[in-house]
This record gives sequence, structure tokens and C-alpha cells, in this order.
Amino acid sequence: MGDLADVELAAVTKRFGNSIAVNAVSLRIPKGAYCCLLGPSGCGKTTTLRMIAGHETASSGDILVGDEIVNHLPPARRRTAMMFQDYALFPHLSCLDNVAFSLKMRGVPKVERRRRATEFLERVHMAEYAHRLPSQLSGGQRQRVALARALITNPSVLLLDEPLSALDPVLRGRMREELRRLQSDLGITFVHVTHSQEEAFALADLVVVMNRGAVEQVGSPRDIYNRPGTAFVAEFIGGHTILAGRRVGAEGDRTWVRLRTGGTVAIPPRRAQTRDAEAGDVEFTVRSDRIRLAPRADTTPAGHNSLAATIVSIEYQGALVRIGLETDGGDAVSVLMTESGFEQRPVQAGGRVTAIWAIDDGHVLAGG
Repeated sequence: MGDLADVELAAVTKRFGNSIAVNAVSLRIPKGAYCCLLGPSGCGKTTTLRMIAGHETASSGDILVGDEIVNHLPPARRRTAMMFQDYALFPHLSCLDNVAFSLKMRGVPKVERRRRATEFLERVHMAEYAHRLPSQLSGGQRQRVALARALITNPSVLLLDEPLSALDPVLRGRMREELRRLQSDLGITFVHVTHSQEEAFALADLVVVMNRGAVEQVGSPRDIYNRPGTAFVAEFIGGHTILAGRRVGAEGDRTWVRLRTGGTVAIPPRRAQTRDAEAGDVEFTVRSDRIRLAPRADTTPAGHNSLAATIVSIEYQGALVRIGLETDGGDAVSVLMTESGFEQRPVQAGGRVTAIWAIDDGHVLAGG
């Protein structure tokens, strides 16, 4: 593969007329990282990827691959290769000729380019299909051919635009493993666009959460899941309950918060920074798997919070069961428990319970 290279965006903006698709994004992706740009449709992630590739021109700011500013270089000179969402294979060419096409355009002799194309088809376990047309392949097989075609150009950075979105769930899981194996074997930088939190967390060393053309948070999957920076991040990645209120006092090892909907809970004082020091407004999350249900008559253990609630929904998700609650103040609370835990203490919609969590499991959001 090509030499390892960082990818850096310095205040990169993309405008389409009066609309701003990407707004002053600054980001550094370390060489050899598997980076996922994660966010909802329209957040700017694909536009960002296309600017790195050279298929869109940045309105302002700089894009660097390694130490070189590549803003004005054509895609073929950026040391990058892009795998498109629809794979963009030539329908009239065999798999072998699809993979070899870029070498043909560079004037590589036929014997050499076919030898190298066969080598890359073997790398993605597609050599036995070398002489088939794309129409004779499954979606997963077409994806492997597209990967081989991108990798044969010897890139320093591989760019992938939602490569798994068209695959069924079982094949998607297999291809996640294949992508991760390839990236580990090749050692080059992968930049992968997805709207799936599960996909990003399974693949990435570095996750970049985007919203409305801007970067909301950058970190490892574990950091982002355990310490979401904003309410948007917590809500988008899922698995969190978000609560808001006003700081009303401190005592010993806890800071008291009066919820906007009523009721008082505590958060650890070391995490009780507020966006408005005078008003004391605070917004915090609790992981849904850290909340447990107890009968209304149970006493709240020391060091824990509790809220009275009604069960409004029960969703069976296989190994997990998601239980939706509405507190007496009207807050939505999500609880995740194991299937075995649910079977031991089953509950029903409409039932009255107490939601309990450890004070230390509260995580205050920045910028509320």
C-alpha cells in the first residue's frame, strides 16, 4: 500500500449556494486509523468525504493528506481511493477487468495489470469470480470487487461512502469483520461514512459525530458512549436517558439538581459543571443499562437516585429487553436489562415502578 498518511481538515467549509453543508470543520485523522464519520442524513459527512477525495471542492479551508495541501489536486493525485455507495462497477467488464481498469488507464501492460488485479481479488476472496460480470454477483461480492479496485491504486487513504448500507444484516456483520481485517492487514488510513452507531462502534478506532455540518464530538467508541459531549450525541448514539434541571445545592459528596419536571436527584460534584454558572442549569445522562427497576415500596439504597415511574413500553431485542418509562414528572426514561433479568422479574406495561441508579453513573453534558 501507499505510505501512511494523516488526513487533516483545517476550517473546511462547503457551500451550495446559500446553504452551508459543512461549516468550518477542523479534524485530524491519524495515519493508520480506522475513522468513521457518523451522523444522520444531511449532517455533512458524505460531503466531507467527497471533499477529501476531490469530488467536491472546498469553499474555504485546507485539506491535507500527509504534509501536502491537496485542495487543488485532482482525485488521482491525492493518494486517496474512494469506494462509492453504489460500488460504481462497469457493468460490461468482468471482475478482473474492473479491478484492473485504473492500471489500464495508467498504461500498465496487460499481463502486469491482470497479475496485480488477480492478486487483489485473492486478497478479498474473489479470485474464483474473476471472469464474471457484476450482474452475476451478489451485493456482498460486488462490494469485495469494488474494494479490490480501490486498493489496487496503492492509496495512503481509503474512503468508503456507506459501504454496508445495501447489505442484509447477516452479510453486513460479515463484511464489518472483513473491512476491519483488511484495514489491520494493510495498515492504511480508512475513512468510513455511516449513519449506523453500531457499525461505527464495531469498526472504528476514531469516531467523528457530525450534526448540521459541524463536528459534535471526536473520540474512541468507548469514550463517546460513556461520555457523550452533548444531548445530540447522547440521543443519536442511543442507550442513554437524558435529564435536565437546576442545581439547588451541594452536600458532602453530591450536588443536588431539581429536575425541570419535578423531583430532586444528585450528581457527583466533580462532574457538575454547568453551562450557566449563575443559573446552575445542568443537563446530564445516565446509561440505560445502569438503571434498574424496583417495586415502588423498595427503599432507595445509599448513594443512589430514584424516580417514581410508569412502564409505557416493553421491547424484546433478543439478548436485551428495552423498557420505556414515564416518570411522575413526565420525563422519558429508558432501561435496558438482560433477557434473563427480565425473565426473573418480569414487568408489564402500565405497571408502577421505581427507577434507581447510582449517583456516580450520572454524566453531565457540556453545553447542555
